[in-house]
This record gives sequence, C-alpha cells and structure tokens, in this order.
Amino acid sequence: LVNWLCVTLTKKIGCHLWALSTMIPKKVKTFPNPYIIDHRMLSGYKPKNNIKNSYKLLKLQEGCSLDDVRNSFRNLAKQYHPDSGSIKADSATFVQIEEAYRTVLSDVAKKMKSSESEDEEETKFKSKAPQHRQYLSFEGVGFGTPRQRERQYMQFRVDRAAEQVMEYRKQKLESQYAMNTMIAKDIRQSKKIKITQAIDRLVEDLIQESMAKGDFDNLSGKGKPLQKFSYCPHIDPMTHNLNRILIDNGYQPEWILMQKEIRETIEELRKNIVASRNKLGEPMTPCRQKQWSEICEQLIEDIKKLNKRINDFNLIVPILNRQMVHFNADKEIARAQKAYEILMEKTKTIDVDAKENEQEKVEMFRLKSSFLKWINLMLK
Repeated sequence: LVNWLCVTLTKKIGCHLWALSTMIPKKVKTFPNPYIIDHRMLSGYKPKNNIKNSYKLLKLQEGCSLDDVRNSFRNLAKQYHPDSGSIKADSATFVQIEEAYRTVLSDVAKKMKSSESEDEEETKFKSKAPQHRQYLSFEGVGFGTPRQRERQYMQFRVDRAAEQVMEYRKQKLESQYAMNTMIAKDIRQSKKIKITQAIDRLVEDLIQESMAKGDFDNLSGKGKPLQKFSYCPHIDPMTHNLNRILIDNGYQPEWILMQKEIRETIEELRKNIVASRNKLGEPMTPCRQKQWSEICEQLIEDIKKLNKRINDFNLIVPILNRQMVHFNADKEIARAQKAYEILMEKTKTIDVDAKENEQEKVEMFRLKSSFLKWINLMLK
C-alpha cells in the first residue's frame, strides 16, 4: 500500500511540474528535473568536451576566426552533404557536422563579445586616469587611447616632414631649371644681337667704302624717287622686300633648283629610252632584245638614283602640296614603248603621204610632158 501511494504521488507531481514547465517562455532555459521521466526538457548546458569534439569534427583549433569556421564547414558540406554526389556523402555525418558548426560559431561569437567587453572596460579604466594637457591635443590627429594617438601623431609628423623635404627639393629643382633656361635664352639673344650688329657694321662699312670710291655717282635712277615695292599683307614688309630683291637679281631657293633638276632629268631619261628603242627598230631579234634589256636595266638604276633625289627634295620643300612622288621604272618603260609605237604610226602615215605625193607629182609630170608633146605636134 505504501509503495502504491508513493508511485501515484510521484506521477501526479511530475504531471503538474510538466504543465508548469510548458508555461515558461522559450527564452528562459529550464534546468533538468529529476522527477520528470516521461516528458524531460532539453537543457542549454553543453559540457566542454562537446565543444572540443565539435572543433575536432570541423578540423579546427580553438581561437580560430569566423572565416576559418565557415570555410571548413563549406568544404566538409561539399564532401558529406547527401545531395553533393560525392563518395563520402552521408546524412548522419552531415547532421553532426552541422551541429558542430553551430556550436563552434556560438563559441567563437561568445569569445569575440567577451574580448570586446574587456577592451571597453580597459578603455573606460584608462580614460579615467589623469592625463596632461599636451598629451591630449596631438593637433587633432589619431583616435583611440592616448598612447595610440601619440604613436599616430609621431607617424604623422614623420610623413609631414618627408613631404616638406620633397616639396623643398622640387621647388629648388624648378627654380634651378628656370634659371638655366633664362641663362640659355639670354645667351642666344646676345648672340643674335652680336650677329645682327656685326652684319649691320659690315654693310655700313661696304656702303661707305663704295661711296668713297664713287660707285654710287652714276646710278641709272639718280635724282628720281624710289619705286615702292608691292605690298603683301601675309608677310612683314622687310621680309617681302628682301624676297623681291632676291627674285629680281635671279636668286632661287634650293628646293626650286632641285625641282627643276628632277624634271629635266626625267625628261632626258624619257627621251633617251625612246631614242634607244627607235634606234633598235623592228623586228626584235634576240640580239636586239638583249640590248633592249640592258637599256631597261640602266633606266631602272637611273630611276632609283632619281627617287633618292626626290626624297631629299621632299625633306626641304616648305609647302606640303609641292612634294613629289617616286617614279616607277616599269611604267616608264611601258610609256617609252607606247611612245615608240605612236612614233612608228606617225612615220608610216608620213611615208604613205610622201608616196601619194610622189605619185601625184609623177602623174602631173606625165600630163605636162604629154601636153607639151601634143602642142609640139599641133605646131608642126
């Protein structure tokens, strides 16, 4: 009877305790009740060996970072996840790995929070310590504790000093370069002045010497007003007048003379090759063909030399549209052949006309002779 009473009491007390435990919120963690047998509540307490096993299961060491934990879980999930398709895929093992991942994540988060709270307490404790005024200013540079701010301020001063040194060196080099350029410019200007002064003195001496000799006494326009030069708005009057004097006295620039030389050379080459082809005549025997090939090779060499001369001309010509293009030897040979054919056609037409004229002359002579004979007969 006593035993039955004890059993019924324990059952009733257990049911009441279970009903009360359901009314407790989920956030509040309940401790295990030794009297609850059928409906035991899970406890939030986790022993240390469980955390160590979790680290060992994830192949990590205590004190690792959150990134290490995530990377390790990702690699293990690729191996043991049921849907990964790998050989090691196992749902039970993956569940253990997931539980270990959550346990390790909560442990690392707790450690990080505890370290942050310790740092805050330390900063609060240090900020209450008395400090001198000069150690709290630092020109507003840095953040953190006074010691950290002091280190940052020292680094700031070093960087500022280095920047000032670089700026000073830069300004020194710029001033030195400007001074050198000014000196070089002054030297060039002084040389120009000396040259112009020397030319002026030389011209003046020559004029005075000529006047002393009497070279200017019998000039053609003596006593008459000077003729004004033509005006050009695009050039200064001095340059224009000098150009006019040079042109009147037969002076020509180098590029004009070179252009004239090139044109005369190509015309001479064209005449020579046409004359050579005309000299060979028709038909073209093997011997004549050999001579013609030698003439063509010589023309090719002359054309190459002329093209080099054209390159020199293009370098000194002042106007871009006055530049010349190279001559092609093959085109010149074909042009000579065509000129020879035209010349042959003209000679043929001339020969035909000459023959026709001769025939007409013969016929006229015959008519005249016959007419004279008839007159003589009539007179007799």
